[in-house]
Amino acid sequence: MSDPTTPRREAPARATERRASLVLVNTGEGKGKSTAAFGTALRAVGAGLRVAVVQFLKSGKWKTGEEEAGRRLGIDWWSLGDGFTWDSKNMDETEAKARAAWEAAKGLIAGGAYQLVVLDEVTYPVTWGWIDEAEVVATISARPEHVNIILTGRDATPGLIELADTATEMVKRKHAFDAGVKALKGVDF
Repeated sequence: MSDPTTPRREAPARATERRASLVLVNTGEGKGKSTAAFGTALRAVGAGLRVAVVQFLKSGKWKTGEEEAGRRLGIDWWSLGDGFTWDSKNMDETEAKARAAWEAAKGLIAGGAYQLVVLDEVTYPVTWGWIDEAEVVATISARPEHVNIILTGRDATPGLIELADTATEMVKRKHAFDAGVKALKGVDF
């Protein structure tokens, strides 16, 4: 670990390999997994890339700031989930929606029309065994070479971490929710 009190460090080794696309995984208990993915989506749109978001837990009933802004900027957005699983009245239906979201995502990835596909909260249905990890890895590995992928959610499986070119773990140090503070519109959603 670097010394934060030292203003200058050794320069990192220079990257020499260029790739047409990357796979990023944002995981961990801390806040910011989806936020980081949407920030990258914003960067991609600004660079002229075509972007798609598939949300595996949030449903179309949710009205979030990131979806509203993303759509205004030209991001194609699908909220195909059933909401939080602890609110589910029918887990079979919730699982079926997650599987259908994966089928839609597979088509977007393989179709190659997008240069960035964000699979928001996909780690959950993979971890729960609703979507086969090996199938996700195979689909992403076989993607057209120009398609970047970002996967988000807690508890990313070892196969998803291995697949990633960059895997970031968000570490929770403190969270307002743990102190009883409700999610804040414009900050948390």
